[in-house]
Amino acid sequence: MDKEKKSGINFVLIKRILSYSKPYKNLFILALLLTLTLAALSIVRPLLIKEALNCIGIEDPTDKGYLPKANKFAFMNHMGLLLVGVLILEALLQFTNMYVTNLLGQNIVQDLRKQVYRHILKLKNTYFDNTPVGTLVTRAVSDIESLSDVFSQGFIVITGDILTIIIFITVMISTNWALALVTLSTIPLLLIATNLFKNGVKKTFTEVRNAVASLNAFTNEHISGMRIVQLFNRENIEYDKFKVINEKHKMANIRSIWYYSVFFPVVEILSAVSIALFMWFAGLKANTYNIQLGEITFFIMLINMVFRPIRLLADRLNTLQMGIVASDRVFKVIDNQEIISETGTVSAKHIRGNIEFKNVWFAYKEENYVIKDCSFSINHGETIAIIGATGAGKSSIINLLSRFYEINKGEILIDGVSIPNYNLNELRESVGVVLQDVFLFSDTIFNNITLHNPSITEEQVIMAAKEIGINEFISKLPNGYHYNVKERGAMLSAGQRQLVAFVRAYVYNPPIFVLDEATSSIDLETEKLIQKASLELAKNRTSIIIAHRLSTIHHATKIIVMEKGEIIEQGTTEALSTKVDGVYKKLLELV
Repeated sequence: MDKEKKSGINFVLIKRILSYSKPYKNLFILALLLTLTLAALSIVRPLLIKEALNCIGIEDPTDKGYLPKANKFAFMNHMGLLLVGVLILEALLQFTNMYVTNLLGQNIVQDLRKQVYRHILKLKNTYFDNTPVGTLVTRAVSDIESLSDVFSQGFIVITGDILTIIIFITVMISTNWALALVTLSTIPLLLIATNLFKNGVKKTFTEVRNAVASLNAFTNEHISGMRIVQLFNRENIEYDKFKVINEKHKMANIRSIWYYSVFFPVVEILSAVSIALFMWFAGLKANTYNIQLGEITFFIMLINMVFRPIRLLADRLNTLQMGIVASDRVFKVIDNQEIISETGTVSAKHIRGNIEFKNVWFAYKEENYVIKDCSFSINHGETIAIIGATGAGKSSIINLLSRFYEINKGEILIDGVSIPNYNLNELRESVGVVLQDVFLFSDTIFNNITLHNPSITEEQVIMAAKEIGINEFISKLPNGYHYNVKERGAMLSAGQRQLVAFVRAYVYNPPIFVLDEATSSIDLETEKLIQKASLELAKNRTSIIIAHRLSTIHHATKIIVMEKGEIIEQGTTEALSTKVDGVYKKLLELV
């Protein structure tokens, strides 16, 4: 572990990244073989050019390798055809290699993105309470995309570059060790520059990724809340905040660009110095080492060909490091265990809806309890209303019943079975919830009602809307049930969105119905429709209504009054309205 920290390479993380290539083992092996073949083939062209130029340059018949003029033309044609063949073969291999490595990378990105999104769907609401949406979008989109480069420009290609460098240096030394040593004397400086570049860019990349996450989170949040920004004339203030975050993003990128703008000229200068040293030494020792035209051209070509993969290697090591940093962020999402347990095996398809809360305690954070020792029961077919001031814990009851959050202490039973023992998907299907803030997707009304459930037909939706009493309202919209409500249902009013949510709950026919009633901001006509819809949905169902207006709960079987997370009163309307010094009675008197 210490070695990993010192080297900056997390081998455990690399092993985990590579594990995603197992389903595509054949692609991985093919990409590796192609890369190694290209590395081995890269030396062929310089060798062919060297041999051709050496043969042309030898005019003395007594020298080894001399060819008569008649044979030189045929020899050059032969070498020319070989060069063309090698070039075509390299081009085909490079095309295939690029296609295969990118195909491998995109397949892995697809698999990983599906895994991340599937895991996000299982996370507790507490995770979303504490994590900005923009940050999660960055993890699921751009961070995962960086992993594609790990395979297309990372592991495999780096292996090929290292092999290419080894081959070039070996051939140079075996051809003329003295020339090779002089030529390669600048390599230590290049390696130092490469290491400084890699470390510097790694640091700036981390800054860039943090800045991107902050930028996404800020932009997402403020575009979603644009009405509030404009309503309170916060445009200039929020714009100034955006400029600060955007400036940090710009400066992080500029620091990264600075490293690139320094490193690449340094590589070119060192390459030019190597060529100059070679020409100087070759000029001094031409006779001593019998340096021919082919060798001169050969060494100049190899100098450029050695420096190019070293330069690219630094960039690719940086790409690999960026992918590793991005993958670490992605794996932190995957490894997050704030998920709702799905170990329940009891089917909830045929529950009646007898609900019992037994000494339930719940806190969103640590021991700051918002529900304290809460106990009550509801029989099948009953309707209870929960009232109380804001923050009394009313909506938390809904969240606990549907297991959006887990209780800290106590027990919640449905039909005598503790809710963690139920199959989670079936449990949530059995609890139809109409929230105070209804969320509609950018889709048609029909799809927002059915949520793309193929078993629900348009006839069922229309019948449900007629039963609820809102078919007329939907039919008057352009395209009726196929009217696109846009993002978050922006084309509908708050009341209309809630009515659509009633139909959604109705078509799923849940045995338990929960309404977080919010009628304070809607017109009287819509309020009457909502009251009618809630009465229709309550028929033959166990119903829980979070009441904001006492006038809307006259049909409730039982009323629960909450204050600071505790039940302070519960009973029928008649019993509570006659209770001396009762809280409910005082609320009635204020109406």
